[in-house]
Amino acid sequence: MKIAISGKGGVGKSTVAGTLARLYAADGRQVLAVDADPDANLASALGLPSSLRSQIRTICTERKLIEERTGAKVRQFGQMFKINPEVSDIAGKYAVHYKGVDLLVLGAVEHAAGGCACPESVLLKSLVSHLVLHRGDVVILDMEAGIEHLGRGTAMGVDLMMAVVEPGQRSVETAERVRRMSANLGIGRFGVVLNKTADPEEDSRWIASEFGLEHLLGTIPLDARIARADRQGVALADLGYPELLDPFRSLQKTLQSFCTEKESVL
Repeated sequence: MKIAISGKGGVGKSTVAGTLARLYAADGRQVLAVDADPDANLASALGLPSSLRSQIRTICTERKLIEERTGAKVRQFGQMFKINPEVSDIAGKYAVHYKGVDLLVLGAVEHAAGGCACPESVLLKSLVSHLVLHRGDVVILDMEAGIEHLGRGTAMGVDLMMAVVEPGQRSVETAERVRRMSANLGIGRFGVVLNKTADPEEDSRWIASEFGLEHLLGTIPLDARIARADRQGVALADLGYPELLDPFRSLQKTLQSFCTEKESVL
């Protein structure tokens, strides 16, 4: 199961990604959580203690690794470099393990030409492609509002592009852009998760009217305990309130049904 999660900043996508990762791990699944958002928050959503967070090595800042694998110097232009660098061992070497989840933080290319075919960008895209196309069991990608790290071939290996939305027009507009980008890359499945809703029934009707009822995968009510956990850097799975996880478990079941349906069609 390969799920890419996107959405406007602040909608809670890292909370959704981290909580799903912990639930799958608790079920005994092999889980790789990939933080592909430049504003990296997935470690916090997974509940990593500070001792483990200090061990995280962000791939795009590993200059020696990038130069070794691509054969080119970082932040130098006019170079020849490998466009298919070896990446198969990176997750095993750089991921931090916590409560059944392997966390890999990609980071973002920082210089002005970050969108070009520079060594850093090529390495990140090759790595994501390997994780999506060749990594087994559950891979959860916590993306930014765009889908920078997904190329066309990689995207076709993603089972689902899932946008997290809150009940607001700007959030919906961002999700619609993500849907269009996903379709252009060839991702066949798209869905939305409604988060932070104070009126689940009314807000669900609105989101269903925007995206279609069949694309509404789940609804997560507004709860002060979730916001408090976010501020404290505590995973929802560690709070001790089982009922808080019920909407995420429901979402997990929906995702499982979706993947079973897809596999039966294939």
